[in-house]
Amino acid sequence: MSTFDDLQDCPSWPEAFAERYRQAGYWRDETFGDLLRGAARAFAEREALTDGELHLSYRQLDQRVDQLAAGLQRLGLRAGDNVVLQLPNCAAFVEVCFALYRLGVRPIFALPAHRHLEIGRFCEFAQARAYLCADHDGGFDFRTLARQLKAGQAHLQWVIVAGEAEEFTALEDLYDEVAVQPLAVPRADAVACFQLSGGSTGIPKLIPRRHHEYLYNLRASVERCGLSSASVYLAVLPMAHNFPMCCPGFIGALSVGGRVVLSRSPSPEVCFELIEREAVTHTALVPPLALVWMEAAEARGRGLPQLQLLQVGGAKLSYEAARRIEPVLGCRLQQVFGMAEGLICYTDPEDPPQRVLHTQGRPLSPADEILVVDEQDQPVASGQVGQLLTRGPYTIRGYYRYPEHNAQAFTADGFYRTGDRVLLTADGYLMVEGRDKDLINRGGEKIAAEEVENLLLSHPAVADIALVAMPDAFLGERTCAFVIPRGAAPRAPELLRHLRAQGLAAFKLPDRFEFIPAFPQTGVGKVSRKHLREAIQAQYFGAQAEPLEGSGARG
Repeated sequence: MSTFDDLQDCPSWPEAFAERYRQAGYWRDETFGDLLRGAARAFAEREALTDGELHLSYRQLDQRVDQLAAGLQRLGLRAGDNVVLQLPNCAAFVEVCFALYRLGVRPIFALPAHRHLEIGRFCEFAQARAYLCADHDGGFDFRTLARQLKAGQAHLQWVIVAGEAEEFTALEDLYDEVAVQPLAVPRADAVACFQLSGGSTGIPKLIPRRHHEYLYNLRASVERCGLSSASVYLAVLPMAHNFPMCCPGFIGALSVGGRVVLSRSPSPEVCFELIEREAVTHTALVPPLALVWMEAAEARGRGLPQLQLLQVGGAKLSYEAARRIEPVLGCRLQQVFGMAEGLICYTDPEDPPQRVLHTQGRPLSPADEILVVDEQDQPVASGQVGQLLTRGPYTIRGYYRYPEHNAQAFTADGFYRTGDRVLLTADGYLMVEGRDKDLINRGGEKIAAEEVENLLLSHPAVADIALVAMPDAFLGERTCAFVIPRGAAPRAPELLRHLRAQGLAAFKLPDRFEFIPAFPQTGVGKVSRKHLREAIQAQYFGAQAEPLEGSGARG
């Protein structure tokens, strides 16, 4: 075991809870490597992956995973090591995931949109020994980013590249026919991987997911969503996300002998053709993408009758959008609400329309504990909106190596403070009403306001800055940066260039800038973000709020 994998670095469940979850059958002595091995035995010649012209059976996939695990072990990676994995939707992503799982090496799942700022922070914080990336994707050359990483991080021993590796290690060269030594066998209670919590404020919030609890998340999701060996799952969203990975996602489909079809593009032009050609039955989208798909379906005059179930999550789906999905696309809607830290809620495929259209589902596990409380952590009255707290057999008990934040994010008795404001219905379904945390949900991608603010404060023309959400019919929320300039106000393109130069992911760039002489103050002299949000709503939607004196749109 790694010296990092202990209670201090990766807080775990108290033994009484762990024993309860084992006795109930939620946690089993099984790893992700075991899952694929079992699927390969049960479905050997059945097609597992379709990636363009590449078709892999379960037997071939399992064999390639073993070969890659052997090569990674030969390279020097060992159980408990941390690595940063940044690949687009492709067969290599699946093979690398399972090879690392099989070795007990822990991937940190970076998104394709992340750039040097985020990747550098992940590598530094987790002391990553390797960075695995594509040669290029979406017009960006990741080898350039890798060179910057190697120059500044002595602990980063290897860069492994899928594609043209140049001076780095080529992923394809690591597929060994025979292992030099037996592969390591991780424990079921070991950390399998790290998902990312929304945003970052300098110290990454890495979510440790252990084999036994993450596999329970997966198995229960497969059952709730009705996946079977006849299912064909289209991976549209970035596969590094918790949602398309294990809710039930591509691994869920593989666990029951289904087929996974991969798409690098979420566009209707690409995905509609894949759905029809490959007879796709299940897929998952965020709300803005669901709107784009509906517009495309209406424009071409037909839906997607092959598709049986469309999951929509990552952000709240409006009622007006929800009610159009089945008539326009011709498939059932399943609303999904959850977080990479654990709790997942689904509407049931057979739920009546009232539940499917108006709620975001009910908790996945009978052992999920839900509290809806006020600001003093006291339960709110039935049917009232409050802050959501949760604990259960697949909700973490703490972030990786972040005790200061854990003390705030978790109660003394282990409930996770989600930051979501919800209403719990009489029949146990959740209606999501908003967030308390200073986190902006831009079309399913989470942005920490503080991270962007700190970067903008380093610009010489910025005296102060507050980044807030503004409502958006398409993305749910966009970002607006309220800037107090130092002297003459800079132009928005100048500030955007400043952010890009620091390696910030494109989805975190502010959508709008407002330059004002001063911030409204709270009673104790702090910036009133509530007032700022009301002001931007008033400007865009005519809501009743006092406008900010001297505001003016730029960019």
